[in-house]
Amino acid sequence: MFENIIIGATFAFAAAVQPGPLQAFLLSRVAAHGWRRTLPAAASPLLSDGPIALVVLLLLGQVPVTLLWVLQAAGGVLLLYLAGATFRAWRAGRQQDEESVISAPRTLLEAALVNILNPNPYLGWSLVLGPQALKAWSRAPSHAVALIAAFYLTMVAMLALIIVLFGTTRALGARGRRVLVLVSAVALAALGVYQVAASLHRAGAPTVPPV
Repeated sequence: MFENIIIGATFAFAAAVQPGPLQAFLLSRVAAHGWRRTLPAAASPLLSDGPIALVVLLLLGQVPVTLLWVLQAAGGVLLLYLAGATFRAWRAGRQQDEESVISAPRTLLEAALVNILNPNPYLGWSLVLGPQALKAWSRAPSHAVALIAAFYLTMVAMLALIIVLFGTTRALGARGRRVLVLVSAVALAALGVYQVAASLHRAGAPTVPPV
């Protein structure tokens, strides 16, 4: 179970600090309306990801175990690609342009809608969380619950922390955001290596049930 908690929390941390549509939305809301009114929107993934997770898990539950291994390896490759892109962004010193993001949402539901239209949850559930959750469930339902709970608790906590820091003291600053980007790149690379290695190990021993 501890392994699944670590995977869920690490992937959530990397996803939360990555520049993307949801993060842009939240920061623009802070700039327009302040951090207190924006803080509830940190929970928007809890609303938006439910339908995505349900569809992905139902589809993945119908495919052969070998395809799950292939998906896990594909997820690892995706994470390594994202790690490389994130590291290149860190080296170039690129920062998110907080002044050019779209209009701030006014409600938690609007923030959830932004995330539904964001491709990242679909990729994350199809290639990382979905296969990992099914393998965890095959070992024990509590392991899958731990994985998903660790992911969303960490995701909401990190989004809330970013909102508060940006809105109260701007403590992240340019240097702080660069540090988070670098840590995110390392976390993505570590998860990518783990995903690929685990998939290759299981593919080399097909008679062993997935764990």
